[in-house]
Amino acid sequence: MSDPSYIIGIDLGTTNTVVAYTSTDFQKGRRPEIRIFNIPQIVGDAVIEERNHLPSFILVPKEYQVSKESLHMPWNKEEQFCLGEFARDRGEELPDHLISSAKSWLCHEMVDRNKPILPWNSRKDQLKMSPVEASSRILCHIRDAWNHTMAANDQRHRIEAQEIFLTVPASFDAVARDLTVKAAQMAGLSNITLLEEPQAAFYAWIESNGDKWRETITRGDLILVCDIGGGTSDFSLIKVSEQEGELVLERIAVGDHLLVGGDNMDLTLAYTVANKLAKNGIKIDSWQMRGLTHSCRVAKEKLLTENGPTSCSINILGRGSSLIGSTIKTSLEKEEVIKVLVDGFFPFCDRSDKPAGSRKIGLQEQGLSFEADPGVTRHLAKFLSRKIDDPVQARFPNAVLFNGGIMKADSIRRRILDVLSAWNQTLEISEAGGPTGTRELKSDDFYLTVAKGAAYYGLVRRGEGIRIRSGLGRSYYIGIAASMPAIPGMPAPMKALCVAPFGMEEGSFIRIEDPEFVVWIGEPVQFDLLGSSLRTDDQPGMVIEEWNEGEIESVATIETLLEGNPGKTIPVFLEIEVTETGILSFRCVSRENGRKWNFEFNVREKENIAV
Repeated sequence: MSDPSYIIGIDLGTTNTVVAYTSTDFQKGRRPEIRIFNIPQIVGDAVIEERNHLPSFILVPKEYQVSKESLHMPWNKEEQFCLGEFARDRGEELPDHLISSAKSWLCHEMVDRNKPILPWNSRKDQLKMSPVEASSRILCHIRDAWNHTMAANDQRHRIEAQEIFLTVPASFDAVARDLTVKAAQMAGLSNITLLEEPQAAFYAWIESNGDKWRETITRGDLILVCDIGGGTSDFSLIKVSEQEGELVLERIAVGDHLLVGGDNMDLTLAYTVANKLAKNGIKIDSWQMRGLTHSCRVAKEKLLTENGPTSCSINILGRGSSLIGSTIKTSLEKEEVIKVLVDGFFPFCDRSDKPAGSRKIGLQEQGLSFEADPGVTRHLAKFLSRKIDDPVQARFPNAVLFNGGIMKADSIRRRILDVLSAWNQTLEISEAGGPTGTRELKSDDFYLTVAKGAAYYGLVRRGEGIRIRSGLGRSYYIGIAASMPAIPGMPAPMKALCVAPFGMEEGSFIRIEDPEFVVWIGEPVQFDLLGSSLRTDDQPGMVIEEWNEGEIESVATIETLLEGNPGKTIPVFLEIEVTETGILSFRCVSRENGRKWNFEFNVREKENIAV
């Protein structure tokens, strides 16, 4: 592949997708400007305009619902669906035909993410897509829009030939990352590197501050990146240390995958509106509720925008003879939205609080696995409690970088800072000898930063910029059966072999030759991949015999058959690699003849490749 002309950062978001780019043609020491790519898209009936973001919505209408001409793009006159602003807005009236939150479905292990299941709960006879295909379609639109705009006169500028950095939540596990890679490859984007979104947000903060970032943070700081997006809440901790007189940044912890974010907030506002209507004798059905949820999302974004309106009208299509097909009209007030979101999702709580569990009902709908407790601050308390288990060595975030559209609301940022400061005051001792406050690292933008940070990371990879030491966001293990005599009615206990430690860098390689293991060949076997975001000190080759509930959890299962004489076991050692795209793979290597069996977590649910 020839040297790319551009470095491109893509924030494939739950609600919006943003693309940033910068040139590779620059002189050493003179950093090029990072720009936002304005994405052509349908914004009205047969109206195409550019926007600095692409709403991550796909409308799959029937022919009579949208005119064919409305779906035409300059690069495709035969499209059957549309993406972006028009899809989102028209989808409020056609919720059964609107695909949204595809990114959240990518990490839903209870469904087959390669089968056409979206729009969820829609009619069986209509066109559907898999979460992987829906994600790929969004990237296809980015590809075509870029090539139409940036490469019309020079094929060397086609996006397929550029260096691309695609962001994912820090909490995405190996399978969800692999699915993201597949979606990109389906769109023809093969030269990609994955980057965690909180890191990208921090890279953007560094880039926006230039050399002055060193005046804002100092050695000993512990920075919380609080990234609340459309589908997830993502937490990361970045430690600031010093080596040879230079500040060093290291990502030392990431949170669990929390499916609580803007989607939950939109639904909460929809129920708030529905309850107000019910008090006036107006009931809405499930179909209307889905459209109302989309309307509340639009209203929320308008109301929380700086200098936004104080009130936003809400229109709900009428249903049934009592309404004679009329439209129901109501409104959302800015103060009302802030109160519902601040008190409902960011309540005051103690540092020792934990998220509430849900009551286990025998049968449940198989939708997205939202968190039972919407209290983001309680999830944050649980995350931070992992790092504060020794009061003498107590470390607590003394700075916060916020990211995500919801953080445009000053009241929400203020609430989180107040909660953190209150927790900080409860600590008996701090590194400086006493409790300290929690300050905000100011950001000029909560909306476009992840894409900008991804492009900046591309410059960092070329030696231009400040790098955050990171690697894997959790430790990974392979389940191994204990060697012991058979006991009636009791299966052999499973132990956990650490194969990839927390922080293992992309492109790294590890060989584990001790202890020794054997594998069965010629018969079906199962490999269990386990993970932990709590055990950050385990090293490759360590065998964990016991662990607390929730400390080490199942990630994926590989079921395969290793070719060879049936019923025979052979001694092996292990080789582990983390690819540049953040995908974990491992190999069993025969100690007898060096034959290798390679395992990679591909995108087929519970079915993986053995080579």
